[in-house]
Amino acid sequence: MTCEQTHELINPYVDGELDVLRHVEIEHHLGECETCRLEHRDQSTLRSMIKDSAPYFSASDLLKQRVKKQIGAGTRKPALRASLAVAAAVILALAGVLMWSILSTRSRAGTDDLIAQEVVASHIRSLMVNHVVDVPSSDQHTVKPWFNGKVDFAPEVKDLAAQGFPLIGGRLDYVGNKTVAALVYQSRKHHINLFVWTSPGAIDQIQQQLSRQGYNVIHWTESGTSYWVVSDVNSTDLQEFVQLVRQ
Repeated sequence: MTCEQTHELINPYVDGELDVLRHVEIEHHLGECETCRLEHRDQSTLRSMIKDSAPYFSASDLLKQRVKKQIGAGTRKPALRASLAVAAAVILALAGVLMWSILSTRSRAGTDDLIAQEVVASHIRSLMVNHVVDVPSSDQHTVKPWFNGKVDFAPEVKDLAAQGFPLIGGRLDYVGNKTVAALVYQSRKHHINLFVWTSPGAIDQIQQQLSRQGYNVIHWTESGTSYWVVSDVNSTDLQEFVQLVRQ
């Protein structure tokens, strides 16, 4: 099974809707493919978040008695059955609107958290497997053209060596179900990963800072491009790095 086929079936796989053969094929692929394994983890996390936050309401005893009474009477009255059908449709529609509102709010709140988990995991993984860069170079004119044809945009690569943040290269990574550019800098012996990808139509988002698993994370969206910075350098130094990137 290919990655593309797995991406198409990952949601029904998470929901347990596939036949045994497809289920086994995807399990086998996930055991061999790190990228698809990350997507499976993200989909599972999102499913759990939605399930945990969905509201559940119990009908009162009085309401149950009224519904039973109306249903009993409706077996002999077609007009009443039609009215009940309309009422049920209205209730379902209202429930759908309520659920959509809840899920939309939760999705907006949860998306940044999921991405933060992904970029931190990618940062850690690059250090653990000694795959910090695909193109090792301190020359911005070497790193930037290396991304040509590998991502659908030209990332801006700055030389910040004079300010204490030398460029050491770049690599391709995978965040939010898409291939992204990762620019790698250093601050003394610490690595800084700057993840960049296009977000067409996205509204500019002010700079925000958070912490995950002991790592500092700063992110913002500007002119249709998303930026996520991850490192274990202290907050002050990372803020300085971000200001230089944004100049």
